[in-house]
Amino acid sequence: MNLQENVREGLRSIQGNMLRTVLTALIIAIGITSLVGILTAIDGMQSSVDNSFAGLGANSFDIKGPRPWRRRSGGVDDKDFPPIDYRQAKLYKTLFQGKTPATISIYTNVAGAAQLKYKSIKTNPNTLIRGIDEDFLTIKGYRLLAGRDINKNDIDFTNNVVILGSELSTLLFPKESPIDKEITLLGLRFKVIGVLEKKGSINGGGDDRVALVPLETGRQIAGNRTLTFDITTSVPNVSDMDYILGEAEAVMRRVRKDPVSKPMSFEIERSDALAKDFEEVTGYLRVGGFGIGIITLLGAAIALMNIMMVSVTERTREIGIRKAIGATPFKIRLQFLMEAIVICILGGIGGIILGISVGNVIAKVISDKSSFIVPWGWMLMGIIVCVVVGIISGIYPAYKASKLDPIESLRYE
Repeated sequence: MNLQENVREGLRSIQGNMLRTVLTALIIAIGITSLVGILTAIDGMQSSVDNSFAGLGANSFDIKGPRPWRRRSGGVDDKDFPPIDYRQAKLYKTLFQGKTPATISIYTNVAGAAQLKYKSIKTNPNTLIRGIDEDFLTIKGYRLLAGRDINKNDIDFTNNVVILGSELSTLLFPKESPIDKEITLLGLRFKVIGVLEKKGSINGGGDDRVALVPLETGRQIAGNRTLTFDITTSVPNVSDMDYILGEAEAVMRRVRKDPVSKPMSFEIERSDALAKDFEEVTGYLRVGGFGIGIITLLGAAIALMNIMMVSVTERTREIGIRKAIGATPFKIRLQFLMEAIVICILGGIGGIILGISVGNVIAKVISDKSSFIVPWGWMLMGIIVCVVVGIISGIYPAYKASKLDPIESLRYE
């Protein structure tokens, strides 16, 4: 009797004892459901958090020039590196976009304590004027409450247009829409084309007191002042951050002509610290979920072994007949082992389907932003676990069946 025949015999035996088979497979299904369901729910929550952080710009990193207030460390002066200029920022963008699918934005702080004016209304002199390109809002997670974004034409033609933070909009235009109104900014007239949604920040709401102008316009109004250009690189997936960050460092070293053996003349600030912390937490949750699932499956394996032992007792006469017509102990062991494995796989398939459904429902209840997850890795692991459980549960009953005396078995009533 070959492997295929043993599988067929196992299926025939299953069909002959349908109620027992269903109950046995149900035990395995519940164990697999707990294992796959918990791990699917965790993956769903991780996906939701990744999407949320991506919307906040947490799937990006900034490349910045040296900051004057950071040039002393431990009482020792750091080397005074020049800032990142416009040519270097553009060269980095050109070189890096050809290497990875990342999105790159260049921006610069034109003024840090400016005052805006509309008719007789003035803001406090604490407004940040920032020159940006067309990708800045998307990468940094800003959203428009009204109006439109700065586009490539605004940048190419140095249009005097501005997007206001929510706090500035409320202060300058308390009772009217700011869109298409003209304000005075650094002594020049600018047309308001957009208003940002309230964002807030851990540093006191500075993102709501920002005025965004086209990058080339910002360079123009800065005059002869030296500007430092910062670069934000957005990664499609948070999991690719480490690889793309390494590529970005290599490209920027090339742009800045920094030898590999020397310190970087620029700084890289990651925005995914919270995402990494949560990923570490979900790693622990996966370990815990896997442990709980394995414990459940251990109970299912013991129940399956008990049922298989009962099956051996009930089929003692059948075993005697098989031995009388020439079946070897190995064939008997293989038959019962295959029967246990087939039952486990059938239960496992049902458990996987149920586990994916339950896991995604739990993730959806916890967070509306979670997407439907099909955990192929956990599904494969579930099938492997089913086979292992079937072997563990069936090996002793199969061994016991193979050791039965054929003569005594034929007399069994």
